[in-house]
Order: sequence, then C-alpha cells, then structure tokens
Amino acid sequence: MSARALPYRPHDHDACVSQAMADARAICQQHGARLTTTRERVLEIIWQSHKPLGAYDVLAKLASEGHSAAPPTVYRALDFLQQYGLVHRIASLNAFIGCAHAGELHTGMFLICRCCGNALELTTTSVSKAIHEAASTQAFRSESVILEVTGLCPNCQAEQPDE
Repeated sequence: MSARALPYRPHDHDACVSQAMADARAICQQHGARLTTTRERVLEIIWQSHKPLGAYDVLAKLASEGHSAAPPTVYRALDFLQQYGLVHRIASLNAFIGCAHAGELHTGMFLICRCCGNALELTTTSVSKAIHEAASTQAFRSESVILEVTGLCPNCQAEQPDE
C-alpha cells in the first residue's frame, strides 16, 4: 500500500483520503471482509482530518449527515477497522487515526502535536527493532507495540518559537 503525505506539510488531502479508501477496499477484499457503507463512512470521517477522533466525534459527524447511528454501531465499525489494520487507536487520547501504512506489518509510532492535535504515524524500523530486542533480553516476547510521542509539530513551533 502507498505511503501518505505528512500532515504538517502541504499536500493534496483529497488524494490522501482517496488512496486510504482504495487501500481499505483492497485489504478487505483480500481478506474476504465486508466493508459496509457504515464502516467505509467511519473510515472516511477519520481520514478527513489528521487529528485523531474519538468515537463520539465520529458519531456526531454521522448524526450531522442524517445517519441514525448509535454508539455501539460506531464502536463496532472502529473495532472492525482496527482488526484489519485500517486505523490505530491512540490510547493517550482515546481516539482513532487512519493507518498510513495499512496492509504493511509495522509498529504504530506516533508524533502527536499537543498544540494543534495533528498526529503523524512514523515507520522507523530501527526503533521497532530496538524495542523488540530490549524485550527479548528480558525473555519477554513482544506482540504489539504502540509508541506515542507528544510535542510540537513544525507549524506550531514556528508559531511559538520561545516555548
């Protein structure tokens, strides 16, 4: 699947969303999974922003569009999207963000701007490898790693240079 543009740099966001949706359809087809209209719309809502969204943010957007979805519907859709690696859960924010590397085996590593709220998914194999090796030296078999780093993105740094 293709890499996405950085949220902190100008890019064609519509192309970014379109590519994410095409990747999702392909992944679901590969796995024989059903990407329902609701699941697809939930994923699209999540991709429309580079800011992680909570389930109730998604629910509010669906309601504003006239959908009568209930919280369990949104949570089930998010569970499905997580199961197929199409979204990641940002635990510190209790929110979800589209996976920029859907269909690829990777460790979720995120740079989260505490000012604007944008999040960037990284793929740095050296960090992943170091975590797994450190766990291994303790006879611990790591299965899942999600790393969240909070700070200031380049745009917010420019706006607050003396911080």
